[in-house]
Amino acid sequence: MMDFFRKSEGVWFSQRSVHRFDSAGDESGESNLIIGVLEKDDPKVLAICGEQGVDPIWISGGASFQWQGNLSEKEPDPNYEAILVDIPNPDNRQQGKFLRNKGYVEGIPVIGVYHFSDDGVLTIETEYEKNQGQEKCWFVNDNFRVRVSTVKILNGVNLMTYCSERRCVNPTFLSELIEQNCKRA
Repeated sequence: MMDFFRKSEGVWFSQRSVHRFDSAGDESGESNLIIGVLEKDDPKVLAICGEQGVDPIWISGGASFQWQGNLSEKEPDPNYEAILVDIPNPDNRQQGKFLRNKGYVEGIPVIGVYHFSDDGVLTIETEYEKNQGQEKCWFVNDNFRVRVSTVKILNGVNLMTYCSERRCVNPTFLSELIEQNCKRA
């Protein structure tokens, strides 16, 4: 999982399509997803372990996920941040559990399970108080990834999402590319 977090680290331009099966409004749109890797001794990771009663000896680290409007020039709002802490299965590194400070579906601390398929697709399943969520995520290449999810309530599927995410190029890398192109001309 930590390899997946490291591969995901950075800023992603996310285009989201949402299909709701109830009368709620359309939540489709564009945003930036900002992912940062957190080591196992990071204070945010240790705080979540403490809050959820998990001995940090079992964890491998974590990641911070922040959402922001893609045209916003403000610093990301910490209220739109989720921290995931990885508890790998010691017998099978393709499986494990997550501690999460706040859930995607319900804004409460949750524990989810994950597994990687042989082709690298990550599946996360989370049980909430009133809902169940399933998310799948995979890389098409190092700079493009896809996420799909469903949310189920007691009487069936309530929400489905599809997100395509492109890694944003940082200014330093962009300057290097421009310089390389100028040299070729």
